[in-house]
Amino acid sequence: MPKKRENRGRHKGSKGRTGYIQCDNCGRIVPADKAVCVTRMYSPVDRALAEELEKKGAIITRYPVTKCYCISCAIHYGIIKIRSRKERKPRGLEL
Repeated sequence: MPKKRENRGRHKGSKGRTGYIQCDNCGRIVPADKAVCVTRMYSPVDRALAEELEKKGAIITRYPVTKCYCISCAIHYGIIKIRSRKERKPRGLEL
């Protein structure tokens, strides 16, 4: 059976077996190198209140929060897009 992607959809390289993580949305068990991880800054203070306090000179701390999604959840939330064959990275003469 032909393989669709050279890396089989993983960022593993030649590491061998990798561990598993759980999708933060649906709970699916996904290989750690196949999951799509997104880091966003999180502030416990409301945005409007934080803007007012920053204008007055207060420092509002923001924390990085990393969430890992399975491929289907990442596509559903628009984190990654499905690209057509022409938009994918060209390899050789396979266009």
